[in-house]
Amino acid sequence: MKRSELEHVLRACGAITSQTRIVVIGSQSILGPFPDAPVSLLASMEADVYPPEKPELADVIDGAIGEGSLFHEQFGYYAQGVGPDTAILPEGWLDRVISLNNPNTGGVEGLCLEVHDLAISKYVAGRDKDLAFVSALARHGLVVQKTLLSRLARTKLDARRRQLVKARIEAHFGALRPKRPGRKRRG
Repeated sequence: MKRSELEHVLRACGAITSQTRIVVIGSQSILGPFPDAPVSLLASMEADVYPPEKPELADVIDGAIGEGSLFHEQFGYYAQGVGPDTAILPEGWLDRVISLNNPNTGGVEGLCLEVHDLAISKYVAGRDKDLAFVSALARHGLVVQKTLLSRLARTKLDARRRQLVKARIEAHFGALRPKRPGRKRRG
């Protein structure tokens, strides 16, 4: 999904729900802070969205412009209406959202996750596609390990899951570090 397509989804969400603010919590929220995000981050053709003032309208969005809808068939992308509890996010995430509000959104403001909050939600979800996404974020230098670990500390998780997410973060960044040439052993 490209930025112009997300803007179209936001306009459609506003028209369907009469809401002027729509939260974008899935991978396509990357288009808020990074309008020209690397192609490897734009594979998904769905935007996970809900209106924060009336989250129950997510079902209306899903029915009107969701997967398999006429909208989806016509444009090749769609909105998936989700709820506020769909993603596990660090405390304070709503204070850090990136506003996507321009003439192309038709008066609807998209509230896109800040990239580190988005990454934490993907690390927690832990599906193969989520881990590929955060690996690409790290590879392209769009996230900082120290910030991720700080946000992880502010995410409500049990100790086992927190340790798993920390290990995933450390593995991704460890893979990015240049390997030191081996030292020759004296014999």
